[in-house]
Amino acid sequence: MDSLPMLHPEASIERLDFLNTRERKALLAAELRRVGDLLRIVPRRYEDRRNAGRPLSSLANGESACLQLFIYHASWRFSYTRFYELEAGAPNDPGGARILLRWYNMPYIAKLIVSGMQLSVYGKVRVVSGKWVMSNPDFEVLEDEDTGYRLASQALGEPYSPSSPAPEPSTAERIHTGRIVPIYPGINGLSVRSFRAIIWRLLSRLAPNSTWEDFDPAPSYPMSSVMRDLHFPSSEEVARKARLRLALSECFSRQFRVAWLRLRAHSHRGLITATSDFYCRELLDSLPFRLTPAQQRCIDEIRKDMASPSAMNRLLQGDVGSGKTLVALCAMLMCVESGMTAALLAPTQILAEQHFRNFSRLLAHTDVRLSLRTSNRADDSHLAADEAGIAADPTPRIIVGTHALLYEKNRPQNLGLAVIDEQHKFGVAQRERFIQSGTNPDVLVMTATPIPRTLTLTLYGDLDVSIIDELPPGRGSIVTALRNPKHIKRIVSFLKTEISNGHRVYVVSPLIEQSSTSERSAAIQEVERWRELLPDCCVGLLHGKMSAEEKDEAMTDFAAGRTQLLVCTTVVEVGIDIPQATVMLINNAESFGLSQLHQLRGRIGRGSHKSWCILLSEAKPADPAYEKLNILCRTLNGFDIAEEDFRLRGPGDVLGTAQSGLGNVRFAEWLSDVRLIHRATRIANDILTSDPSLRSSEHEALRRRMQGEKFFSIVS
Repeated sequence: MDSLPMLHPEASIERLDFLNTRERKALLAAELRRVGDLLRIVPRRYEDRRNAGRPLSSLANGESACLQLFIYHASWRFSYTRFYELEAGAPNDPGGARILLRWYNMPYIAKLIVSGMQLSVYGKVRVVSGKWVMSNPDFEVLEDEDTGYRLASQALGEPYSPSSPAPEPSTAERIHTGRIVPIYPGINGLSVRSFRAIIWRLLSRLAPNSTWEDFDPAPSYPMSSVMRDLHFPSSEEVARKARLRLALSECFSRQFRVAWLRLRAHSHRGLITATSDFYCRELLDSLPFRLTPAQQRCIDEIRKDMASPSAMNRLLQGDVGSGKTLVALCAMLMCVESGMTAALLAPTQILAEQHFRNFSRLLAHTDVRLSLRTSNRADDSHLAADEAGIAADPTPRIIVGTHALLYEKNRPQNLGLAVIDEQHKFGVAQRERFIQSGTNPDVLVMTATPIPRTLTLTLYGDLDVSIIDELPPGRGSIVTALRNPKHIKRIVSFLKTEISNGHRVYVVSPLIEQSSTSERSAAIQEVERWRELLPDCCVGLLHGKMSAEEKDEAMTDFAAGRTQLLVCTTVVEVGIDIPQATVMLINNAESFGLSQLHQLRGRIGRGSHKSWCILLSEAKPADPAYEKLNILCRTLNGFDIAEEDFRLRGPGDVLGTAQSGLGNVRFAEWLSDVRLIHRATRIANDILTSDPSLRSSEHEALRRRMQGEKFFSIVS
């Protein structure tokens, strides 16, 4: 250990006297400016290099092994390139076997290792011309402290001075071999070995009582100990516990923000937007069916929020086809009846127009004014088109629109309820801009993307959640089948029958255009293929690179029956209801996630006809993809599918984008650990119960972090 001043996480790397110029430049280029930045680089994996006393005769070709060896002979060799070669053996090996250690393009090794030394080496062994060979192994010199220091000096780029304190550990405390060794992500200009040595040096000088967090949720396991266990664990279990401790800190940081926003929302005075439900009851009485118990329960939960003086901030989560829009319409009617405007923000023009048509039909017997605002349409039911725009007319009404509602001339006035459909299709700034059209309006966010229970606690923890967990009666059944592409002739025959019966077909491909690096299906090529397979059928095309007008035209033609088969990409995942669409054919189904496949399947089964979802894949029963696709064949329950998707792929792949609202998750363990999430949530709630304004000096850092948080987060 260095007898030098202790380091703290906030210390600049400029204070690190053991860094050479090249290393310092590499770290700064990677934006690692403080000691804490370096120590927060999490090993991407570990290698167990502890079992070093094995005889060479026990090795297997291609195996990675850690060995303790004596160097018998060292020399330069030539083949197709020049390399430094050592002939070595295990001193106590009863068979007297030898192994050749070779270093290519590393001439400085000859200055570090000579005959007569003992080494600990780690690398992959292979048989070459009947001899054991290990190429470019990781190594450490044993027993010879002076030579060992020369090795460390060379690795760290320092001048050699025998009187200097040795930066490398003793034989009993090795860094690169003879222990569980951390393997770090690459940093340009810096080898993993060099970075590992730097981390060891930092840990040797880390102040034991360093402050790392705004608030320590587990003071019994101090962060200085956590960092040592994370980077140089004595066992796999120690590494696991260190990661869980860091996962708790990360989860607490997220859950405290959630608890803070929830507290602010509940304490902030909003609008009372449900004073009567006459319009709502009138609508429900006019329907030819009854609401499901789940729909009625959600309406009751929303009505209670809207009747409260606190602003509503609620998520309405339901499977595809569960009737979320009808529940939202009931909420909007209650808002209109209270004398305020309700607005629904839809992600596409065609979906906004569908909502407008459906609402107009359902409200035809009422005097409720209904308006549509998109980039190229401005329609009003019951009244002539409003040339002056919405801003000039404060009359209570229901407004349905797209991004056009975000612009000043179309922004709703007297907004009491903001409804956001398919909220993940909008950016955070867009959602907040829409909400801020009113003065603390009630907010209802809708999503048809089922997510696992643990993620609901984190993604939507600052929202009250209403779940529609059953489908309305009268829907046609959906059969999901897994088929091999070689059965295409039988599939084409089946599609001809469906189309001749007046039904329509989706064909989904994972790519827009064919790629030289992928053999997966592409929509542009699929169009020509299906026009050849079904020459009497009108085949359309829909993909993400088309303009908004082209997309709307493609969907309109398909809905009207002018197109019978629509080749598309996942852009159709959020689309309009087409009761005549009864077949969804998905190419390369194994390349999609389970939840996305379920979303695509939700485009069919919208009418009373029986529907079929055909998953085309060459996956074999032994493949993980085969298990995944069979889950979809067994169930239509989106929440069960979301749990399975989470189990199979893990949180990183399920969340995927920044729109998840979780940002950069470094310790994904907590996303699937309900107990850890509840523990973090309990700690956060206890703090805010005892100190809701964070006035205590103990919570000063938390208060500074929460300053500037906006009232409406909506999964930000």
